Amino acid sequence: MEKKEVKYLLQRYFNGESTLAEERQLEKYFQTKKADDELKEYAGFFGGISELSQSERDVKSEEEIMDFILESESNEKTKYRRLWQTVTGIAASIIIVIGGLLFYQQGDQQFDDTFNSPEEAYAYAEQTLGFISAKYNKGLEGMADLSNFGKLSAAAEPMHKGVKPVNEYLEMIEKMSGD
Repeated sequence: MEKKEVKYLLQRYFNGESTLAEERQLEKYFQTKKADDELKEYAGFFGGISELSQSERDVKSEEEIMDFILESESNEKTKYRRLWQTVTGIAASIIIVIGGLLFYQQGDQQFDDTFNSPEEAYAYAEQTLGFISAKYNKGLEGMADLSNFGKLSAAAEPMHKGVKPVNEYLEMIEKMSGD
């Protein structure tokens, strides 16, 4: 095999594009002692791969390794779960303590009355309600023209003319169904 062809196959191999047959060609090339000096560095790599593929798999050790990996993952998850529970428990305890302290401090605080006597409070409330009533009445003055419905009736007259035939028809139906 030529050096150019071997480089091409190596490129395909390391890009993950090689076929099984091309990989076998590379293994055979590097097993022979005719490998080019520039490419000898890959001889040990492909020699090791061919040895691994020829040796029998040790299923028991593979299972032990998988069990170890799964167990260590489980232990790590459990460790983080316990850490998370501890941290959230501490945070909740701190919130409860701070809330209790704030509640206790609020309970000791005395509120000062705004007024010295109930008569003063009543007079102030009466004054405030009078002010609100005056503003409300001023707003209603603009609607006084509508109170006799004169303008409103005049504006709605075209609608009544259009609805009149429908109303007559409905009255006629009601009379017929009443018989």
